[in-house]
Amino acid sequence: SAPLLAVTPMYAVQFWGYDMGKRAVRAYDSHFHPNQTEKPFTVTQLCIAGGISAIPTTAIMAPSERIKCLLQIQESSGGKQKYTSMTDCARQVYKEGGIASVYKGTGATLLRDIPGSIAWFGTYEIVKKGMMDFQGIDPNTGSLSPMAVLTAGGLAGMATWITIIPIDVLKSRYQTAPPGKYSSLIDVYRQLVKEEGMGALYAGVRPAVIRAFPANAACFFGMELGRQVLSFMD
Repeated sequence: SAPLLAVTPMYAVQFWGYDMGKRAVRAYDSHFHPNQTEKPFTVTQLCIAGGISAIPTTAIMAPSERIKCLLQIQESSGGKQKYTSMTDCARQVYKEGGIASVYKGTGATLLRDIPGSIAWFGTYEIVKKGMMDFQGIDPNTGSLSPMAVLTAGGLAGMATWITIIPIDVLKSRYQTAPPGKYSSLIDVYRQLVKEEGMGALYAGVRPAVIRAFPANAACFFGMELGRQVLSFMD
C-alpha cells in the first residue's frame, strides 16, 4: 500500500533532516556567538531542528500522501473502483492534471508537518531528558532502557497526532476534492465547519492517537538501536 511503501524512506529522510536541522542550529549559534563554548541543545533548538526536518520529508512524501488519500476515499466509498493500484492512481492523476496534480496539497502537507515534526521530536527529547534526569543518567555516557525509549517514542507519536489532526483533516479534504470544489485550505475550513461543525476537524483523532503509540515507539526504538549499532562510523 501507499503508506507502507512511503514509510521507510520518509522516516530515513526525516531523521536525516533532523540531524541537518541540528547542524544548522549549531552553525547559527557558532556564527552569532563565536566565543561561546559548545553547549547541549536547548529544547527550543531541538524543536527548530525538528521543524526543519519537515521540509525534505514533505518533498518526498507529498505525492504519496495525495495518492494515499485518493485510495482511502475510494476504499471507504464502496462504489466503482476508479483506481486499481497505487501505480494506476499515480498514472491517472498525472494524466488528468500533470505534475501539479500529483503535488496538489504540498503546501498543506508542509503546514501540517512542520508543527507535527516540532511536536514529534520536541516531545521525544523532552520525555527522554526527563527520564534521564529522573534516573540520574548522564546523557554523555549512559542511555535509556529499551522500555524507556519505547515510552518516549510512543508519547511523541501521540503528541504529534493531537497537534496535527485538524490540519490533516483539511489537507485530506483538499487533496481528494474534485477540481474547483475548494479555492484554498481556508475555503476547506469554512465549508467543513459550516456543514459539519468544529468537531469534524477532530474526526478520527482517537484511533490515530491509539495507533500512534506502538508505531512511533517502534520507530524511535529502531532509530536508537541503529544509532548504537552504527556508532563506530561517527
